[in-house]
Amino acid sequence: MATSTRKRPKLAVWKFSSCDGCQLQLLDLEDHLLDIADAVDIAYFLEATRATARGPYDLSLVEGSITNRHDAERIQKVRRQSKVLVSIGACANSGGIQALKNFADHKDFIRAVYARPDYIDTLATSTGIADHVPVDFELRGCPVDRHQLLEVVSAFLAGRKPNIPRTAVCTECKRRGIACVTVASGTPCLGPVTQAGCGALCPGCGRGCYGCFGPKETPNMANLMAEFASLGRSETGIRDGLRLFNANAAPFREESLRHDD
Repeated sequence: MATSTRKRPKLAVWKFSSCDGCQLQLLDLEDHLLDIADAVDIAYFLEATRATARGPYDLSLVEGSITNRHDAERIQKVRRQSKVLVSIGACANSGGIQALKNFADHKDFIRAVYARPDYIDTLATSTGIADHVPVDFELRGCPVDRHQLLEVVSAFLAGRKPNIPRTAVCTECKRRGIACVTVASGTPCLGPVTQAGCGALCPGCGRGCYGCFGPKETPNMANLMAEFASLGRSETGIRDGLRLFNANAAPFREESLRHDD
């Protein structure tokens, strides 16, 4: 009697301009990673193994932003080879901290960092993957939450949509019984305009949210920044507080420009 030899879907993990932190979250799944390895063929994941297999790939996880011409061309090739493409992390979704160059002359940054800037070939901007190719799902975070990453891979294997919350970080504070740091101590906090996913890590330590998971759906940026101003934060402080991990995410970018000198 013939036995079934169903092929496992091919998984590829790609790195562009980033710190590798989101890829490490996949490796940090530990025992769950063994289950993933049993369910998929890890065809390309240089952070974990030098062994590679050629595409096409059923699922591609892409970390990092596009900051040079080579990567702008390479992401097109990755998209053509991928049936489903998921961008993971702040860099892949909004350009990351390196998108600070989007607000200045990028040549000034090059001259300040490199002894021979004439050797550096870079784009004037750092942008997310969706600015270059169609993306099937964006997983937020700096870094991404490893359990949310597992949910995305599990949803793909089950043929369903990932169950990722789109509410504000404030809802996580409520679930954990954390007192609002703005109300309790007058600490400016981006939680009301930031997507949940971190488990309210910073408010849980008595600190304001830094917006690691990027803007939630329909954030009321103007009203929250007016509250920050009433708490004594300067225009420059408001601007710089929005120009962190998700500086180039549209709501954060547009609001920060309103407070630019």
